[in-house]
Amino acid sequence: MNQPSRAEKFVLPDGVRKLTFTRDTKVANAGTYVVQKEDHTLGNIVRMQLHRDPNVVFAGYQVPHPSDNRIVIKVHTNKNSSPMQAMTESVNCLSEEVSRL
Repeated sequence: MNQPSRAEKFVLPDGVRKLTFTRDTKVANAGTYVVQKEDHTLGNIVRMQLHRDPNVVFAGYQVPHPSDNRIVIKVHTNKNSSPMQAMTESVNCLSEEVSRL
């Protein structure tokens, strides 16, 4: 069959990092996260949690292409926080919520 293996969508190859962060050089307190082998499910829930943080000015995500199994999350914070701090707090809050379920 011409269909790719389903494992290719979710299994991370050796040597590939799950999460990378790139600081924005043009906007202060902004950066981009790239999460490999994830889709809208994780992107949307992280974006919504970031919006709950009063220090986050902007949070958005995109899936560059349907066959590209990664998401790109952009975060911009005010001077009271950093994108790394906002993402860490958001992931911790989501982890707590999931554990309560």
